[in-house]
Order: sequence, then C-alpha cells, then structure tokens
Amino acid sequence: MEHTNRLVDTITKGIKEKKGQRITIVDLGGIEGAIARYFVICQGNSPSQVEAIAESVGDTVRTVIGEKPINIVGLGLSQWVAIDYADVLVHIFVPETRSYYDLENLWDDAKLTRLPDIG
Repeated sequence: MEHTNRLVDTITKGIKEKKGQRITIVDLGGIEGAIARYFVICQGNSPSQVEAIAESVGDTVRTVIGEKPINIVGLGLSQWVAIDYADVLVHIFVPETRSYYDLENLWDDAKLTRLPDIG
C-alpha cells in the first residue's frame, strides 16, 4: 500500500511539472471488481500539453521509483492518454473529452480527492 501511495504522489508530481489541471485522485479501493486501486485524472489544454504531461509522468515515475508503465495508449491523437501502472491508472484528457467520459462519476461510492491547480 505504501508503494501505491508513493506512486500516486510521484504521478501527481509529474502532472504538476507540466501544469496539468484539475487533478483528481479516485480511490477505488473499497469497490469490488474495480480494475485498479486508484485513478489519477487530469487535463491539459491541448493535445500537445496532454502528450507533454504523459511524458513527464513516465519520466518522473521512472526517475523517482524506477518503474515503467505496463502500457500507454492514446499517444498520437492525445485527446485521452491512459497510462497503466497496474494499481494506478493515469488518465490525461483534453477538457472536452474529459467532460464527455466523466470518469470521476462512474463510481458513485469512490472517494475523490481534488488537488488545487498550480498558478
């Protein structure tokens, strides 16, 4: 569990380095059948910022924890990039795509932690 919490903290650090916005940590731990322990959801203002955030997350996690993702999907179009770290799934959206899929509200009983945006 300590490793997972450190992973979430490191992921959010990578997001903040590229000024990702509206960071939300979704705790799925108490939900039976959930595909991960946590979702970390954020957005960038453009496809290029989404890609930069994804690269920053990968680099930060690799440098700090020495871990590589299991899979990354969505690079190229960069409307929604998902990075799979097994216990933690990172979702990086452009605003319109994030609103459309509304992942935060798929699990009503999940605990949500919203981090403040950096100026």
